[in-house]
Amino acid sequence: MKKTIRLYYIFQFFFPLLLWLPIFYEYQKRMGLDDSQIFGIQSLYYLAFFVLEIPTGAFSDIWGYRRGLRIGAAALVISNLLPIFVTSYSGFLIHFILIAIARSFVSGTSNAYLYEYLTSLNAREHYKQIEGNARAYGLAGKVVCWSAIGALMQWHITLPYWLTALCAVIALLAVLKFPHQSTFQKSDLETQKKEPRISPKNYISNYLSPILKSLWNSPYLLLLMFQGIGIFVLGRICQINLYQPILEDKKFDIVSYGWIMAIMTLFEAIGSKYHKWTRKFLTDLNVVFAITAIIALSLSLMAFSGKTGTMVALFLFAYASGVAYPLQKHLMNEAITDSRYRATLLSIESLINRSMCAYIVTFIAPFVAMGQTGLFLNISAAATILYGGIIFMLMRRYKCPAEK
Repeated sequence: MKKTIRLYYIFQFFFPLLLWLPIFYEYQKRMGLDDSQIFGIQSLYYLAFFVLEIPTGAFSDIWGYRRGLRIGAAALVISNLLPIFVTSYSGFLIHFILIAIARSFVSGTSNAYLYEYLTSLNAREHYKQIEGNARAYGLAGKVVCWSAIGALMQWHITLPYWLTALCAVIALLAVLKFPHQSTFQKSDLETQKKEPRISPKNYISNYLSPILKSLWNSPYLLLLMFQGIGIFVLGRICQINLYQPILEDKKFDIVSYGWIMAIMTLFEAIGSKYHKWTRKFLTDLNVVFAITAIIALSLSLMAFSGKTGTMVALFLFAYASGVAYPLQKHLMNEAITDSRYRATLLSIESLINRSMCAYIVTFIAPFVAMGQTGLFLNISAAATILYGGIIFMLMRRYKCPAEK
């Protein structure tokens, strides 16, 4: 178990370590792309997730989690080499599409693999802590690396992409050593005896029926998926799509992009590593809703603040996100009662989040071009608080299936 968890930590450390993230907007602008092209590519990136999430989750449920993780890691290696050699619009588009393929194979599947592995060892109670640790270690790596990435780009403009490709290779080597699922039992053993693992043919022919049945019989699970939109969408929009335009609007220089994101990541890692204190005051579900409101309010603080206030708001945003992510994943896994469709159901949640990102990103470019980034932040904050309140009222009517 220790060896496998160590490999999981290595994989989760290097796979999401996209070192070019703080500077990709600036990099693409220097390569000749304009705002409409840059945000258009990002919208298509999220749309690719929308198309790929369920098929890749189904692939992992049918042919094994480990195989899906290997494909995702291999796709990431290739994707990070493209911006070095193909700097046209089509090159960046293919780069992001390959990242969508890589991350869609891994999102949900990695969580499902860990959850099922721990369940087979009667160690399911460690899932939330291990997932939190993995995220914290990955974030800590970003703190160290991102702090210098702006300066590295000034030294050699393609270096962030070379280093990211190297990280992807290490992640691929780690996942190649993951134990095969046949070496450990599946969870819900009694259920598995009555209902053997579905074959590819039966899975595809009866695909919609069992998935829709699971969601229909668990309004709690469906609402939980929609609840996660606030956390995920705001996180992606602020930390990826709007991060550089926000700093540019506040007159930060390119070197500061890296170290500010590094400090943000440090706060996120602290929140992810030390989130248990929240249970002293609220249940996990209530904490997630409260944190979503804090995340939204931090966006408005950015809109109204100068340099110092913007940094404080970004750090608050990052810490709150760090607390929320492991709790949200734990709530999702607890709400899934049929482990045979775990990766697919987790992929559906990701699909909902990514599709919303694709929709929202289409509105960003005009705001940025007109210098109205702050207005967009305020609109996003107000919409999230209103939406979160509605979902919270609806979820109070239902209980998690695991508690019944």
